Formats: sequence, C-alpha cells, structure tokens
Amino acid sequence: MNSRIATIPILICTALLAGCGGNERLGLDSGSPTASPASAAPTVAAPPFNLAGRWTLSATGAASCSMTLGAVQDATEGTIAPAGGCPFNFFTSRKWTYSEAGLAIRDHNAQVLAQLMPAGPSRFEGKTTSGQAVALSR
Repeated sequence: MNSRIATIPILICTALLAGCGGNERLGLDSGSPTASPASAAPTVAAPPFNLAGRWTLSATGAASCSMTLGAVQDATEGTIAPAGGCPFNFFTSRKWTYSEAGLAIRDHNAQVLAQLMPAGPSRFEGKTTSGQAVALSR
C-alpha cells in the first residue's frame, strides 16, 4: 500500500516534466519565427493626419457634399455620415478604411465606392469604382 502512495507523486511529476522542453520538437524555440506570432503580423500605418471631422467630397461636373468622418487619433478605420446631395452613390457611404493602398470609402454593404490617395495636407484624390475622379478635402 505504501509503495502505491509513493508512486503517485512520481507519476504526476513525470507527467508534468514530460511537457517541459518540448518546444524544439514543435518548432517553437526562441529562434523560430513562429515563436512570436504578433511580430509576424504586418503593420498598417496610420493616415498621414487625423481623419476625424467634417470633409467636403467633390467631383468634376457634379455637386459637392459634406461628410463627417468619425475616428479616434491614428485610427485606420472609422465611420462616415454623409450629408444630403452627395454625387454618384456616395449617399450610401458608411465606413472608411486606410491602408497602404490609401483611403477607401465604403458603402453600407462594405463595398468600395472610391479609392483615394493623399494629395497634400488635408486632401485626398482618387477615383470611384466606376472611374469618376473625386476629391475629399477640408
């Protein structure tokens, strides 16, 4: 009976120690690129300036309108509240995202309406998905 009681702690310690030092077998040693998954994720740069606030969307040969972009400082995405009279289908604008490709304005179905690039301080220029030139400025 005493030998059974003495065997239980040894078995528990053996089981616990069996899990130690197994990272090399799994490719998770400290020199492996998979050791830190957060460092492998690509970084997305913040917009060149804070996008929150009131903007004017304009297009050649069309009416302009105001859009209020919502965001926190250095955000890479936010909301859009378009005012009435927006050209083309920008009245459906609901979200913006910023990436290496520039500023994307998206509709209520998350479809891209326009892709814009920075064109100076507080200004973006680009095209709608159907090819119309548009600008967003303060």
